[in-house]
Amino acid sequence: MIEPARSAGYEAYMKFLDLCKVYVRSGGGGGGCVSFRREKFLEYGGPDGGDGGCGGSVWAEAVEGLNTLIDFRYAPHFFAKSGIPGMGSQRTGANGDDIILKVPVGTEILDEDQETVITDLTEIGQRVQLARGGNGGFGNLHFKSATNQAPRRSNPGQEGVERTLWLRLKLIADVGLLGLPNAGKSTFLAATSNARPKIADYPFTTLHPNLGVVGVDGREFVVADIPGLIQGASEGRGLGDLFLGHVERCAVLLHLIDGTSETVAEDYQTIITELEAYGGKLAGKQRVTILNKVDALDDEQRAEARAALEEASGGPVMLMSGVAREGVTDVLRKLCDEIDADRLREQPAQEEEAWRP
Repeated sequence: MIEPARSAGYEAYMKFLDLCKVYVRSGGGGGGCVSFRREKFLEYGGPDGGDGGCGGSVWAEAVEGLNTLIDFRYAPHFFAKSGIPGMGSQRTGANGDDIILKVPVGTEILDEDQETVITDLTEIGQRVQLARGGNGGFGNLHFKSATNQAPRRSNPGQEGVERTLWLRLKLIADVGLLGLPNAGKSTFLAATSNARPKIADYPFTTLHPNLGVVGVDGREFVVADIPGLIQGASEGRGLGDLFLGHVERCAVLLHLIDGTSETVAEDYQTIITELEAYGGKLAGKQRVTILNKVDALDDEQRAEARAALEEASGGPVMLMSGVAREGVTDVLRKLCDEIDADRLREQPAQEEEAWRP
């Protein structure tokens, strides 16, 4: 029996689907035709069998306006049309129509083993061929020569390609929010953008990722809020680490720690441990550590919690309150600086020009 809380989380996950299996098959080519021109009063008719048409291919294209793979959950089969066989009177068969899978930007296409990445669609309009249509067969007209003026052979069309693939969505954002449940991630997103994530005074109010466009000093960037992590998330506890892939592409991670907690250092280490257990480059990404909800603390409590957090993180800690908007602007400016620094690091090194006298 499924527990009610788990059921609610599963339903929300289904609305925001970020992993699904699809079955694609390209169309086969049409066969060539064996035909001879036979008309009254025409002495030398000869072969006139046309070629078969090519089968349709299956493509995937990244389009704007999509942020989930839920459409592929209920219609996972995509079969392109086959080519039409050739006909007499030198008529070539029509090509089969292509099929285009329209996916959100940030979709990875993986092979059936779920490990081999075929392509990563990170830009609008980017497309890739998943299964190529079969070539059409040659008709007997194609084989006519000086020594074989009446060929009676043709080629069958090439068969299509059938594949089983996985689509995995990783949202593209500049900043990823991390923290325990009720650390104030959704409140920060709602206070700084037009996004309206669910906010309540109980854990796991966020059940699926949310995106918001944040602006400061005339600059804008995208922030991704994912469900909170708890100890053991890498082993499947809570909502697990299902959504950590959505912050893999971020330039910087914003780590929020609840300032009202009595164990701020342990809370910080819990998230870091889960990032390391997840693997990849996520644990090594640039992070900005924030002591949140400081509006509920007096000066002495702020200093005490900040000192404990700085000792645990080994770096600077900023103070903020998403509800009171205290320190929010400074945090946004810090994030902008980190995003700009990351873009500079990602730029390919330009080769130095040869010295000229």
